Amino acid sequence: MKKTILYILITAGLSGAISGCSVVELEPAIDPNNPSLASVGSNASRSQVQNLVTGLEARHRDYVFTITMLFGSLGRELWYLNASDPRWQTDWLGMSGRTANVNMFGYLASYQNPYTAILQANILLDAARNTGSLTDPEKNALSGFAKTIQAYQYMIIANGQFQNGLRFDVKDPLNPGPFLPYAESLTRIKGLLDEANQELGNAGTGAFPMRLTSGFTNNGFSTIASIRQLNRAIAARLSAYRQDWQGTLDALSGSFYSLTGDLNQGPAHTYGAPPDAFNPLFFVLNANVNTLMVVHPSVLRDTLAGDLRVRTKFFRRTAPVTVTSDGTPLSGQYQDRRYPLNTSEVKFFRNEELVLLAAEANAQLGNTAQAVANINRIRTAAGISQYAGATTRDALIDEILFQRRYSLWAEPWGHRWVDLRRYNRLNAQNVDVTFDRGSIFQQLARPQAEINWDEYVKTR
Repeated sequence: MKKTILYILITAGLSGAISGCSVVELEPAIDPNNPSLASVGSNASRSQVQNLVTGLEARHRDYVFTITMLFGSLGRELWYLNASDPRWQTDWLGMSGRTANVNMFGYLASYQNPYTAILQANILLDAARNTGSLTDPEKNALSGFAKTIQAYQYMIIANGQFQNGLRFDVKDPLNPGPFLPYAESLTRIKGLLDEANQELGNAGTGAFPMRLTSGFTNNGFSTIASIRQLNRAIAARLSAYRQDWQGTLDALSGSFYSLTGDLNQGPAHTYGAPPDAFNPLFFVLNANVNTLMVVHPSVLRDTLAGDLRVRTKFFRRTAPVTVTSDGTPLSGQYQDRRYPLNTSEVKFFRNEELVLLAAEANAQLGNTAQAVANINRIRTAAGISQYAGATTRDALIDEILFQRRYSLWAEPWGHRWVDLRRYNRLNAQNVDVTFDRGSIFQQLARPQAEINWDEYVKTR
């Protein structure tokens, strides 16, 4: 219990100082209604391991609301308008000179929630490793799955913190590893993905040994081979971030990428009625509310005529939602229409992104014809004419970033913000702040609790 409490203090980014010896002298709290970690850390039953897998899926989705809203606001894909608490606008948009500092409202979940999922995966890894209830291939399957989810979550933290780096080694809460620079962090994540891929390759064939939610099974991800394809899809995204273009194509070849297949193919986070959680991105269409995620005006302004993505993703309200923050009115006429129910699933990786990653890698490598073919797959699906622009690398990248803006709009990753930063375009020429008179943030602040921890370590 001491370690659990300390781990949360280290990784959750909770506010408040860590001082003196009281932190390490906390008495264990006994909860008779919940089993201890020790009960699953040694010779866990199959049902206990199953519970850990289900718990990991639940933790895996905890980032969705904050990352979608926060990163989407930073990249001006959307505004999350909230009349009750203007900090959703003033802080996240950097209005009136506000900065992305440790006191920024509501950003800590972008750090805390991924690390909580990483912790959950570590518990699953320990349980699978130390039980006699599983065969060696089954252990490999569970380990590969857990590490694949960890890599996905580490990438979220890396995206938010950027040059602040991240703590990769957090296995021991009393001795966490140092902050690694961004490039090194991505390299370590690649190693984790490759390790997971190898373990999945040693897990045999057939069905995944534990039950997964319908977000996996109903979308074609119920086998060990398909989980391995997901691993390679994440690796392709990571390779693009590392500017390893051949590595991107190599990873795509082992993923579920399909140029002619369903662009919406991919795994999803699932939601349900209580005691489960509702879809945090669901909003009733045309409801008379003053709290709503709305499409950023610049996204609507820059659309191409006849783009089906605009028609299917955006809903025009009869009356806009308008809030005033720091004397600046922010008004949204369009809202998200992708989720018909509050229990609708949320795709967290789709083939459409893989097609665009292939286009980007091929453009960077000079494979012009293939890059254009991938671009045209996206344009044709969107109901717009085929690409007729220049075929220089820069022109193709411009086109790909434009298509990513609409194909991946407000997906739970913050693609637009990350994409512009990847290409050194996170500036007023590409991020329209004229509507909100805000600022353009390159990264979020390192949480105060992390700063306090490092100061505490120096004195102990």
